[in-house]
Amino acid sequence: MTANQKVQISSLSLTGRKHSDKGYPCEDASLGVMQDGVYVVCLSDGAGGSQYTHADLGSKCVVQTICDLMVRHFDAFFFELHESVVRSVLIAAVQAELAIKSKELSLQGMDSMSATMLFCAIKDSRMICGHIGDGIIVRVTGSGLQPVYLPQNGEDASSTIFVTLPDAQEYIRVMRTTVDDTHAIILMTDGVSDMVFDGTKLLLMPVVARLAELGALPEEESEQQLTHTIRNFIIDASPLSDDASVGILYINDTQIPDYDNLPVNKENCIRNTGDEMRLVQREILPRVRTAQTIVAQKNVALNKNIDAVSEEEPLHQEPLHQETGKESGQFKCNRMNIILAVCLFICLLIIGILVKRYML
Repeated sequence: MTANQKVQISSLSLTGRKHSDKGYPCEDASLGVMQDGVYVVCLSDGAGGSQYTHADLGSKCVVQTICDLMVRHFDAFFFELHESVVRSVLIAAVQAELAIKSKELSLQGMDSMSATMLFCAIKDSRMICGHIGDGIIVRVTGSGLQPVYLPQNGEDASSTIFVTLPDAQEYIRVMRTTVDDTHAIILMTDGVSDMVFDGTKLLLMPVVARLAELGALPEEESEQQLTHTIRNFIIDASPLSDDASVGILYINDTQIPDYDNLPVNKENCIRNTGDEMRLVQREILPRVRTAQTIVAQKNVALNKNIDAVSEEEPLHQEPLHQETGKESGQFKCNRMNIILAVCLFICLLIIGILVKRYML
């Protein structure tokens, strides 16, 4: 990538020590592609656990599928009116490729290739971000750091959502917007995000902004610096370090945030554990039922009015009724005559064409 291009992309995946020390492959995958004016980076974290025997192949399949879709069909995804269609097509495409791959490998199914997905694609001033599972996507602006998507974890940090779930389209999040005021987008799997994001405070460490600046370097130097930084400060920091992936889309000639003014601490975000969606549903249920009754009553009244009008016999207006009936009958007769005339004309025209062709 040349320095005068508007967007520079970088991506890499490194094997964590809990895998490398045992000779296991890296289950993360990352891919950055620039084609036809589209810049896209996609990361995927293969599911850990003994049942996910081919998670490394699954993550590779995910990033290849998403990058291919974005560079070839960015406009289709960006301008589609129904977001549900965008979500379902993304998941269907990924699951289709995983299913085909599982058959090629003679696997029982694609569940053993389960993985998460994070991606960002930029074309001119437009941007599409997608996320399912853990990891994080961050928007770096001149004023600071803004999480685009936070991790999707269950009751504990070790549980998350995978693209292989039957209802994955219900969980994937997609944002279509513009890059206004965006300096960089940085994507991280949990092997990196767990070290730079405090979920209890929703705090992104200032180091994220400095990490994004490595995307401004020439491609080879950027990869070297990213590798050095991630390996020294994350991978080698613990014998239990997870696989780590990072992707950067750096937009040239945009405002760099002031590192000295970025927050280094926040108050804890206190969650009211008693405030759950099932309680909200229970709370609004009586009002919903009342509204359903109102709508049903209106529909019944409307249907009765329609039936009354259709069955009414206006005998007290017999002269008018008879006159109207005559006019209606005359109109129908005239219309039938016109239709017959048109049909006859078409038949004669066809016969004339056939005769002409036969004579020739």
